[in-house]
Amino acid sequence: MRRVSIFGATGSIGQNTIDLIARDPDAYDVVALTGARNVEQLAKDARRLNADVAVTADDTQLDHLRELLAGSGVDAAAGQAALHEAAQRPVDWFMSAIVGAAGLAPSLNALQQGATLALANKESLVCAGSLMLATAQGHNARILPVDSEHSAVFQGLVGEDMDAVERVIITASGGAFRDWPIEKLQDATLAQASSHPNWDMGQRITIDSASMFNKAMELIETKEYFGVAPSRIEVLVHPESMIHALVGFHDGALMAHVGPPDMRHAIGYALHWPERKTLPVERLDLAQIGALTFRAPDTVRWPALRLAREVMERGGLSGAVFNAAKEAALDGFIDGHLKFTAMADVVDAVLTGMDGHGGHIDDKMTLDNVAHVDHLARIAARAEIKKRAG
Repeated sequence: MRRVSIFGATGSIGQNTIDLIARDPDAYDVVALTGARNVEQLAKDARRLNADVAVTADDTQLDHLRELLAGSGVDAAAGQAALHEAAQRPVDWFMSAIVGAAGLAPSLNALQQGATLALANKESLVCAGSLMLATAQGHNARILPVDSEHSAVFQGLVGEDMDAVERVIITASGGAFRDWPIEKLQDATLAQASSHPNWDMGQRITIDSASMFNKAMELIETKEYFGVAPSRIEVLVHPESMIHALVGFHDGALMAHVGPPDMRHAIGYALHWPERKTLPVERLDLAQIGALTFRAPDTVRWPALRLAREVMERGGLSGAVFNAAKEAALDGFIDGHLKFTAMADVVDAVLTGMDGHGGHIDDKMTLDNVAHVDHLARIAARAEIKKRAG
């Protein structure tokens, strides 16, 4: 029986993970489930899976969580210290699906226990890729990618020599606005940006898909995780979301990973690795699909891609700056203080400002320094948002 924890259990990745585990409950001993404000779902799943502990990041929800778990035998806890403690509980497999920079510390905690880390938290590699990989190596832990694109690359490399890899291509659906006239983008509403044509995801990642910040993060992740030079990483707009990534080799061959737009594929691959087991996902009928289409991304429409390439070239802690500014700009859009197109302008301004002053981007890669740079970048981003809103 494998001991597992799921951090970010109430989000879309967490719920899909729970769906797979609940189909074979005798194979898993669930140690910890964590969430934020949706304590009703958290308690329901903790009871269903007989978890040891359920943790909400929101201190104000502790009493409510305790009430919901009364008589179940599942412990209830709340706050950052509780999350830290839960992440230190020994497990064999740890799903990191907390959204945002808040997922970095639990991911590192899991690696320090020597666990297999199923990484759905993009920010961990974007903000601290070298620290994550060094921690995994130092504790005999393993990181398995759960993003559909990086899982696809990982699978395409099985049995292959990285020296034979010429390029890596990650695909993008293009999000809600892929076919909009560019001049209309600045007037895009929150509701319009929150609806994805292919995937069922949370609001923040759906908006990031529309702005292509999601893909920008994945570009940086690809460099960090696979050690591929930025010049050899490409993005291809593929509206059908059937091909998730391709690996190109020196002999001209392309290895493509094809599958339905269902996150249970990537999650299930990480959950069962190194085996492949049957998954409850759609089996594609390529004859019925008929055709798959591709086009090059427009960096005028999606400036986030240009910014990601600048971050990859700059290195250091620029990924932490990029992510913090992006998260603050996204908050500004959701709260109605920024236009959709202004999010990239805010991130660009913060990257430029912090690169030119203070030298923090060149600080040593430690968790404390990442947190410090994250804090400074959010302050700078909020100042930019205020300037543009007023």
